[in-house]
Amino acid sequence: MSGQWRVQFDAEVTFANGGGLRTEGFRLDIPGREIDDADVAALFVRHLGLLMVAEVRVTNKTIIEESHKGGRGVARTGDAAPGRRLIELSHPITDGMVTLPGWPAPRITDWLTREASRANYAPGTEFHVARIDMIANTGTYVDTPAHRYADGADLAGTPLDRLADLPGVVVRVPAGTRAVDRLMLAPYDVAGRAVLLHTGWSAHFGTDRYGAPEAPYLTGDGARALVEAGAALVGIDSINIDDMSPAAAGERPAHSGLLAAGIPIVEHLTGLDALPPNGFRFTAAPPRVAGMGTFPVRAFAVVGP
Repeated sequence: MSGQWRVQFDAEVTFANGGGLRTEGFRLDIPGREIDDADVAALFVRHLGLLMVAEVRVTNKTIIEESHKGGRGVARTGDAAPGRRLIELSHPITDGMVTLPGWPAPRITDWLTREASRANYAPGTEFHVARIDMIANTGTYVDTPAHRYADGADLAGTPLDRLADLPGVVVRVPAGTRAVDRLMLAPYDVAGRAVLLHTGWSAHFGTDRYGAPEAPYLTGDGARALVEAGAALVGIDSINIDDMSPAAAGERPAHSGLLAAGIPIVEHLTGLDALPPNGFRFTAAPPRVAGMGTFPVRAFAVVGP
């Protein structure tokens, strides 16, 4: 059939958890007559449903005009337990807690004590009103486009369909892996979904280790892949979606790319190990505050019917 194209290539795969794979003369359907090696590698990983891929080396690439054969899907079904479960995915906010080392901690005090309130009400009736003073980047929080861009949507302007009741998918990141890149994301169907990067780094939350330079992050190329694939939201259980090490020199490609595309970011998640690979709904909705780009959220997942 004229106008349909396939790519033929050899590939050498290295896995993050050890081992490798070699193929020769592999063929895949492609949308046009041109494709670069990086996109061939991502398509190959997705087609085979390969997980924990560290590198794919593509050689002997040839473009062939040939009828499409149809690719095998890699949709995955989670092992959700019968019934409906709510899974907590956010850190509690407590007085004096540290979220980002060196940033101000929240202070929780009384504005109206129960004792003082008794003068305002009938006998036996009392209320308590607390006060919290904190910066917006406290605990588990969401970044909206206004966090990065002056003309971006703020908390009040970010639509609910980007924050609440989203179908979710968990990307399990191998222990010891820092950079979550395009190849690691390639096996997952992320279109319209909350993509949650499970690195395990939340185990260090509240300790000096949490802010260490080796904290896991999403690469700029990984962020571009999620934008191109139509992700609705991206979350991570690490200190930052971007590389915080000195080598990054203050660049923030993941924030920049995702927020420019209107994709909210949820940082400092926890409890992702309790989620199935997919088959759940994710919510991380902040108060509707105008003029602010970030704010803490009660992040949670609903598993089951």
